[in-house]
Amino acid sequence: MFEKISNSSFITQNGLDFHVVPTQLSLADQLGSWKARWAIGRMKYVVEQGVYVVGNPDSNSVVLVSANYKMSLDRLRSELTDLDAWILVIDTKGINVWCAAGKGTFGTDEIVQRIETVKLAEVVDHRRLVLPQLGAPGVSAHEVKRRSGFSVTYGPVRAEDLPAFLSAGMKATKEMHRVRFPLSARAVLIPVELVMGTKHIMLFAACFLLLAGLGRRGYSGSLVLSEGLAGVILIFAAYLAAIIGGPVLLPWLPGRSFSIKSLWIGLAAAAAIALYSFNISLFDDRFTLIAWLLIVPAICSFFVMNFTGTSTYTSLSGVKREMRIAVPLQLICAAVGLGLWLAGRFV
Repeated sequence: MFEKISNSSFITQNGLDFHVVPTQLSLADQLGSWKARWAIGRMKYVVEQGVYVVGNPDSNSVVLVSANYKMSLDRLRSELTDLDAWILVIDTKGINVWCAAGKGTFGTDEIVQRIETVKLAEVVDHRRLVLPQLGAPGVSAHEVKRRSGFSVTYGPVRAEDLPAFLSAGMKATKEMHRVRFPLSARAVLIPVELVMGTKHIMLFAACFLLLAGLGRRGYSGSLVLSEGLAGVILIFAAYLAAIIGGPVLLPWLPGRSFSIKSLWIGLAAAAAIALYSFNISLFDDRFTLIAWLLIVPAICSFFVMNFTGTSTYTSLSGVKREMRIAVPLQLICAAVGLGLWLAGRFV
């Protein structure tokens, strides 16, 4: 099921089908993007692959390549006001350009196949495609040229720079090639990670809440309400510290890998918990205190590491290497912490 583009139309010319789309995003388009940011139908936010028309292009007009993730197409077309262009939308399985390039769905084979499917050689007289720079990791330009006859030109990182890039004869400045990851771009990632991670942390918190009733005198409902609820609050506090603090503080956290960067958030949260516990006697034994000093950093490290796939800080090979090392350590810390916490119930 493909997403509809508001105020769009469909035309057929010379036996070829084209989607005519406006450059002005409607309220429905903006609402759809907002929902995707909150993981509502995120994996189904897909448009049909094919050729899209902006303005009134002719056989000499530029051909831009994009993903069939609707937000990618929306961001692109919204920057093409007063321009005439063809947009070749390829099937990236509903994944944005940069992530699809890392996964291989925004790649050489799909581009070549889509050129043949839509008969692009019959649409334009020239043989040049303009690809987003962040799609480069998945594309072999010389293979596209050899197999399709179309050469590849990499455009700017940001769609907003496309008009200036095109008016300059497809010449990009250094600033256009510079990848930035400012606070606004990092903060916009928080909602989707918050929603997608909540179900996992809620399951962990629910198990923790039930286990809190265990004690030397058997199972106690009062322990569930007192120590169990306190533990759940600590778990969610660690989770929120990771999901919000991770992307916001990312450039200033020491270390290169996300698991190390996030460890500082975890240690700060654990230190705050330890200090708080001394003031109100939250923990009556060392087992429980040490347990939380292990559990909290493990939670923070794990959830902040999720941002590796949505940032410009890491490569695919770097992410895989980090996960092989960090995930086992996170699991060990969490397991040991949980074991100590359970032991503290009976000491």
